[in-house]
Amino acid sequence: MLISLHRAPAEPTTVALVLAGGQGTRLHELTAREAKPALWFAGRRRLVDFTMANLHRSGIGRVIVATQSRPATLSRHLMQHWASVFADGGFRLAEGPLVTGRAEGYRGTAEVALANLPAIEAAGATEVLIVAGDLVQDMDYQPLIAAHRASAAGVTILAHSGANAAGTRIEAGENGLVLALGQSAAQPGQGPVSSGVYVFDTRWLADALRQDAQDPASVHDIERSILPRAVAEAAAQVWQGDMAEPPYWRDIDTLDAYRLAQLDFMSNPPCRLPALPGAFHPAAMTESSDLLQFGLRLVSGGIELRAPRWQADKPSRWAMLDGSVVLPGGRIAPGVRLTQAIVGAGTVVPEGLVVGEDPDEDARWFRRTDQGTVLVTTQMLARRAADRPRPVSGIVRALTQRRAAL
Repeated sequence: MLISLHRAPAEPTTVALVLAGGQGTRLHELTAREAKPALWFAGRRRLVDFTMANLHRSGIGRVIVATQSRPATLSRHLMQHWASVFADGGFRLAEGPLVTGRAEGYRGTAEVALANLPAIEAAGATEVLIVAGDLVQDMDYQPLIAAHRASAAGVTILAHSGANAAGTRIEAGENGLVLALGQSAAQPGQGPVSSGVYVFDTRWLADALRQDAQDPASVHDIERSILPRAVAEAAAQVWQGDMAEPPYWRDIDTLDAYRLAQLDFMSNPPCRLPALPGAFHPAAMTESSDLLQFGLRLVSGGIELRAPRWQADKPSRWAMLDGSVVLPGGRIAPGVRLTQAIVGAGTVVPEGLVVGEDPDEDARWFRRTDQGTVLVTTQMLARRAADRPRPVSGIVRALTQRRAAL
């Protein structure tokens, strides 16, 4: 789908390909109905907004967003907020089944690039910027593109070595030539590691993709198939920028990463939050409807206390959120205690619920990770309410006892 827009592209020789079709299986119920890049982040933003804002600020005028898994929410969001900010004819949604003509769509990220190669070549692109649509990152891609052009490499890999940088390790020489790609770093900080952002020479990429498509042993993945080919041909270089401090970067691939990244932005954001074109003021982490039940809110050190509007003199009526995130539409009742929890969008947490203090109880009703993040959704709460015995009122208990005595 092409959208006619307004201004000429700032960089006509670069086409950006956004990989936004992953299933996000490790986010479980959060991605059961929508693609991972469409997940809420920092209020009414979505994960994909970071990538789209980076591309816009970097002056990239032609963007192809490749979608596949549960694309409806993502496509609607992109059309509403981002399509109109790119150049005339510069925005394209490339849904897998429609581009490939197969119901299953793309079969690997290398095939995403190959299937969209005709559109890339038709745009006259000399290089292709490939970036994931679910990275939390604030980045100007122009210095990366300039470094790639100066090197004449087949591909330039943006690498990170900061505290949050976990991914495929890169071994490089002093001149930046990539010598080897290692296993994924087990712990953050074991850099440099690949950030999932690459700039390819279009001709080199086209040749590599066509050769890969003919290889029956290939998994047709950019990082596992195309990059090793570039390393073997001494055609890959690494670039980490010239900043004194590594930029903030997170790959949102697990419930733990999703929760922790959102907490990073709750008080003192480590990087710019993307501004949504056409949006006014993104909502806070929780809906304003909570104001009907709560008055004073105290936030300190990742702990949020909410005083109820009524009966605030009763400590049991206060709500406490410790290291927890409430997605848009979520509501918290008085007396709730949440520790390391994610409350799903639109989920109403009932009065007095305690989450995150008893691992066995959490795992019985909710989804709990090994690191202690607990996901709470409407469906989980409904199952819990249906399976748990209902409290018996004092009147009913008295009538039951009287009948038993007769």
